[in-house]
Amino acid sequence: MDAPDSSLGHAAESIRPARQPDVAAQPSAHHVIRARLLSFNADPGDDDTPAEGSVSYIEDGALWWSGGVIQAVGEYAHIAPRLPADTTLIDHRDKLVMPGFIDSHVHYVQLEIMASYGRQLLDWLNEYTFPEECRFAKREHAEHIADVFLDELMRVGTTTAQVFCSSHPGSVDAFFSAARRRDLCMLAGKVLMDRHAPDALTDDTLGGIRDSERLISDWHGTARLGYSVTPRFAPTSTRAQLDAAGGLLRNDPSLWLQTHLAENLGELDWVAELFPGSRDYLHVYEASDLVGPRSTFAHGIHLDDGMRQRLADRGANIAFCPSSNLFLGSGLFDRAGARQQRLKLTLASDIGAGTDLSGLATLKAAYQVGQLRGTPLTAWAGFHDLTLGNAVSLSLDDRIGSLTAGKDADFVVIDPMASPLMARRMGRTRSLSEELFTLMMMGDDRTIYETWAGGRLQHRRQG
Repeated sequence: MDAPDSSLGHAAESIRPARQPDVAAQPSAHHVIRARLLSFNADPGDDDTPAEGSVSYIEDGALWWSGGVIQAVGEYAHIAPRLPADTTLIDHRDKLVMPGFIDSHVHYVQLEIMASYGRQLLDWLNEYTFPEECRFAKREHAEHIADVFLDELMRVGTTTAQVFCSSHPGSVDAFFSAARRRDLCMLAGKVLMDRHAPDALTDDTLGGIRDSERLISDWHGTARLGYSVTPRFAPTSTRAQLDAAGGLLRNDPSLWLQTHLAENLGELDWVAELFPGSRDYLHVYEASDLVGPRSTFAHGIHLDDGMRQRLADRGANIAFCPSSNLFLGSGLFDRAGARQQRLKLTLASDIGAGTDLSGLATLKAAYQVGQLRGTPLTAWAGFHDLTLGNAVSLSLDDRIGSLTAGKDADFVVIDPMASPLMARRMGRTRSLSEELFTLMMMGDDRTIYETWAGGRLQHRRQG
């Protein structure tokens, strides 16, 4: 953790007494939370014992922020005497504070079709996804769902997400507008697809690119927002559209790219038919210059070692979506094999095929997938991936992902005693590792006591 700034000087007695912070309070005010603090400095590895120096844990810590930025993190006894006189103290000594959770792949426009029964990928798209996304032609609907979606993210402690909108530009404007009002760090983009979808959703091959250019101009780099170029997946874009999307990335390397890759065996067969000149699914994207260090490919279940190595060599990441993969019966992602090839990985909910927006639920499903493959996920690795790991893989770690001075004040306050049964289980834990694993397996939205983003209180649990 960063040492406190010794140039600051005020007596500890001058701190205002603890009170519940006002949601609408100005983020420029000085606040300090006194709590147990947990953050990661580096990848802890996959062993039961984390790599030396990879974890920062402070039993009686202070997290001080102002102006939406973390000012200092350290032992409370060291920081308290240096706080300004008007600092608001929030006493959460019975809670655990971590960086805000990050979701690398989620469809906000599919929120209301979660838990739609009984289909695999391609049938699921045609029966549920495409009809639902048609509703986002209406700006009022997009604005309403964007607000509901962000409310739900805050409720489960997710402060940053990389988001698929629909093919309607208004759905992107609605999402970014809602995120900006809350001062959230979000990535999003308009879906590009010029074939194999209903007429109400397909865009003109180059018209979709023009829409994207306008959205990039309006939103990319505005406040805490970034634009992800978003071809849905290879079957719904012609080569001309994929090539044009690659041109956007070449013209502005600060953009992100998000799409899908090798989720379902039927999908692989379809891609082979549609792109007979490509040696494999990944090559379809490589040929259009879509594979790079800011590229996220959701799923990547059915990849061979050669494809994974090519992704790793280009610095791209695979978004591991365990609850979605289980729900659609797509397969069991080989996390251990990908790690061995040094392929960057992220964790994602993939709503609406995913079954829960909660990062804790994603960790639980990732552990279960790992168990079935004989390589169970440790709590150290899981919480690292959900915070700093996702931030690094998305090229956002200069701003978020850890409790570090100078980074944005995005963090969650976790209540380990959120339910009677969890409290009973916590009473039997003997180490921080056991406590984290219990959170990973038993935690839900009740576990998130508060969510702060941009230095503002975005959510507090009721009751």
